[in-house]
Amino acid sequence: MDCRSLMLAVALAVFSPASTDAQIFDYSKYPDLRGQWVRYGPSGPNLDGPLVRLGPSGVFRTRFDPHKPPGAAQEPPFTPEYQALFEANLKDQAEGGQGSAQTFTCISPGMPRATNGYGEIEFVVTPFTTYILVQHIDDDRRIYTDGRDWPTDIDPTFLGYTIGRWIDTQGSGHFDLLEAETRGPFRGPRAFDVTGAPLHKDNHTIVKERFYLDQANADILHDDVTVIDHALTRPWTVNKTYGREPNKERPFWRDNNCSETNNHVRIGSENYMLSADGFLMPTKKGQGAPDLRYFQQTQK
Repeated sequence: MDCRSLMLAVALAVFSPASTDAQIFDYSKYPDLRGQWVRYGPSGPNLDGPLVRLGPSGVFRTRFDPHKPPGAAQEPPFTPEYQALFEANLKDQAEGGQGSAQTFTCISPGMPRATNGYGEIEFVVTPFTTYILVQHIDDDRRIYTDGRDWPTDIDPTFLGYTIGRWIDTQGSGHFDLLEAETRGPFRGPRAFDVTGAPLHKDNHTIVKERFYLDQANADILHDDVTVIDHALTRPWTVNKTYGREPNKERPFWRDNNCSETNNHVRIGSENYMLSADGFLMPTKKGQGAPDLRYFQQTQK
């Protein structure tokens, strides 16, 4: 049984009338989040056009602020120290390296990068927890909505610990806003997106979010994300948008196994590539071979 099936089975068990402790959970009080959601953003060469489904490459490739082009044009409000690290990272990427964007090793993107919408997304609302399931690399999230306090001792993770609450902002008797806050300590290193914009090495990031459906289009979901981090001179707030795919009753979920076709090889502090014929090859001009001290060397 996969993770998604297990979560749904647990939810059904909680709601079962056969249970003496069964919860009466009124789904009609919550926004309709059924179906599959994917990354949307503004279109056009200047990113000033209407919202469209975004592809994986070019100016539309996954980035933290979907309203700005990738790379330096994201303009993160970095301190001088982290601006220098960001620029060094971009230089390394331009030369063929990976810089600070470490998910090429199939580690979790962590927060706040998990909000970028890399894969298909599913929202599962239960009485105590709202799950955000993502077809990607270990970035399924749990938002606890049971009124708990922050734990005094949090084990470091890439995704952090998230507490939220559903709010009825209109007094209509129906929830229309999910507020969430994610705290660490986190595991690192983490970056904002594939451009490698780094989070602070102290791993004490705070991420605040506001999820709400678009008033004009119920198939558009907004996530206002605010990041507070010591690498930044001020909180960085961006608006993420997800669009619901057609056929919300029976969506198609594709498989995504990062390690299956991953030809990246990290050795020490260097990353190499595995060639099509199965040999180790450099990724940057002038890159030296790895240390082979544990292999018997033969003289030719």
